[in-house]
Amino acid sequence: MFKRTLAIATMAALAVTAGAVPASASQGHLRTAFDLPAGFQPEGIAIGKAPYAYLGSRADGDIYRVNLESGRGKVVSEGPGTPSLGFKLDRDGRLFVAGGTGGDARVIDSRSGRVLKSYTLQTGTAFINDVTLAGGSAWFTDSANPNLHRVKFGRHGALPGVAKAVPLTGDIVYQTGNNANGIAPTPDGRGLIIVQSNTGLLFRTSWTGVTRKIDTGGVLVTNGDGLWLRGRSLYVVQNRDNKITEIKLDSAATRGTVVSTTTSDAFDVPTTIAEYAGRLYLPNARFTTPAEPTTPYNVTSVRIP
Repeated sequence: MFKRTLAIATMAALAVTAGAVPASASQGHLRTAFDLPAGFQPEGIAIGKAPYAYLGSRADGDIYRVNLESGRGKVVSEGPGTPSLGFKLDRDGRLFVAGGTGGDARVIDSRSGRVLKSYTLQTGTAFINDVTLAGGSAWFTDSANPNLHRVKFGRHGALPGVAKAVPLTGDIVYQTGNNANGIAPTPDGRGLIIVQSNTGLLFRTSWTGVTRKIDTGGVLVTNGDGLWLRGRSLYVVQNRDNKITEIKLDSAATRGTVVSTTTSDAFDVPTTIAEYAGRLYLPNARFTTPAEPTTPYNVTSVRIP
C-alpha cells in the first residue's frame, strides 16, 4: 500500500490509501514498476520526453536504459568502474552524470551511449552526488566537500573544456555524514535549491554559492536525497525514511510549506526521482540489504500528489 498524508494549515492530517505497485506492474501502455538486473545497485534516474528511463549503477557506473512501455532494458554505456549517481537529461539527449567517489562527471549521448565529455571535479576525498541544469549550466553537488561544480555551457549548449568549483558559503555548515545532496532549480529559475541530508535542511543557493536556509516552519527533511521541482512544488525523497515530502515554495524558494507526504510498501530506500506521464518514478537502492551479485533491484512509482 502507499499512503499519502495531506498537511492542512492546522497540520491536521487526512490519509488516503491505494494499491501498491509491485515490480513489473503496468498501467495502460506504461509500466508503473519494473525490475532491474540483479546486482545492479541503482542510484540515479532520468526520464526525458520519450518513454525511456536511464538509471546508473553505484557499483560500476553502467548506464541502463529501460523502455517504460515494455519494461525491457539494456546497458547502453559501460561505466568506468566508479559510481554513476545523480542524472539529468537535457533537451538534446545529453545525459549528465555525477560520479560519486570517482570525483568526476560525465556527459553521455543517451542515444549511442558515447561519452561526450569527462570532467575531473575533485581530487582526493569526494562524493559527487547529484546534478541539475539551470542558469545555462550543469551544477553538481559534492556531499564530502563544501563546493558546487559548474559546467557552464557555451554557445548553442557547447560543453566547456573544464568545470569550475563554486565554494558554498552562507548558512550551510558541512558536518559528519552526507551533506549537500539533491539539487534543483528555484521556481523562478534564478537560483538553486540543495538539500543537506544529514541535517534535513534545505537551502536556496545563488549562482555564486551563497546559501540561505529555506524557512520550512521548522520541518526537517532528514535523509533528503533526490529533488524534483514541478512548478512550485518541490518533491524531496527521504531515502531511509521511505518517504516523499512535497513542499510548496514561494517563487524565490525563500520559504516553503509541507503539503503532503507519500509512503509506500513498495519503497525500499528509494534515492531519487523522475517524472513521466503523471507519475514519479523512484529506484529502490536497498541500502539496508547486502549488495550481492544476485540481489534483486527494481524501480517503483507513485501518482503525483
